[in-house]
Amino acid sequence: MELDLNGMHRLAAEQGIDAETLDTALAEALRLAYMKTPHAAKHARIELDDRAGTFTVWAQDEIPVEPTEDDPHPAPKLGEEYDDTPRDFGRLAASTARQVITQLFRKAEDDKVFGAFSGQKGKLITGIVQQDAKDTANVHIAVGDVEAILPRREQVPGERYRHGERLRVYVVNVARGLRGPEIIVSRSHPELVRHLFEREVPELNSGAVSIMAIAREAGARTKIAVRANTEGVNPKGALIGPGGARVRAVMENLGPEKIDIVDWSADPAKFVAAALSPAVATGVKVISEKNKTAIAFIHDDQLSLAIGKEGQNARLAAKLTGWKIGIESAEAHQAKQEEHES
Repeated sequence: MELDLNGMHRLAAEQGIDAETLDTALAEALRLAYMKTPHAAKHARIELDDRAGTFTVWAQDEIPVEPTEDDPHPAPKLGEEYDDTPRDFGRLAASTARQVITQLFRKAEDDKVFGAFSGQKGKLITGIVQQDAKDTANVHIAVGDVEAILPRREQVPGERYRHGERLRVYVVNVARGLRGPEIIVSRSHPELVRHLFEREVPELNSGAVSIMAIAREAGARTKIAVRANTEGVNPKGALIGPGGARVRAVMENLGPEKIDIVDWSADPAKFVAAALSPAVATGVKVISEKNKTAIAFIHDDQLSLAIGKEGQNARLAAKLTGWKIGIESAEAHQAKQEEHES
């Protein structure tokens, strides 16, 4: 049966698909197509002849084997191969070949996309917001010829995504989905903030300053703990930049979200106190290092600042440090101590 194998090989080669891959896929697809024809043999293989541009269906019939005492249910033997290429198989074979070529081309394209983006996981990329009337829950982000998905769970509450708008996003995952490569990006991930600062702060890239922890409630507030690795470098000042230029550049990418930059410390009491900024703690008592619990003492006039609107400041401080933080009045604590001493 004739088939333009040379033409298919040329098309495949243009897409970077080798002849062996094409022949293997084509032979299996033709075998399955043959098996669906009337009176098809149970056992068959496809032989492709590249030079002649033909293929042959070689079939084998099962020959029953007499049962014995040792083998009461013997497997049948296979007879000699014979040419069982259906006479009217040409149209079905051509259709099958087109499907194989299309699938291989799609897979090759998917492999290119996957290969290009697999190394982008955990990085910051810039894309163009696309509208998709069929998928209103997600935002589609065009990155070159590829579309990444910004799912609702990775979107920032209250943030609007306008068609044609340039947007920086963090690549959460690159995987092979049922419909090809699936690139999931985020606007709410804490690491987005880290990468935005790395674009603006040379000291982060040189290693002079490190971001030790990030706690974020996307769209509202982010707390960042930093430390200096080089003497004479002010880590908070490095992130803030001259006249606040660096932190302002980051905030332009985050909308109304506020950013608190605090000093990291290996001393839990110092770190907890710094994390409650902008409130100033008069002291911190570590209750249990094992359970990571501590109490911070705050002046009465700063208690609401330490707790924050709907508990946000205290909540972010706890996330940032990894400690459970109780907040008490410094005045009430002082009064208790004086009463106890008297």
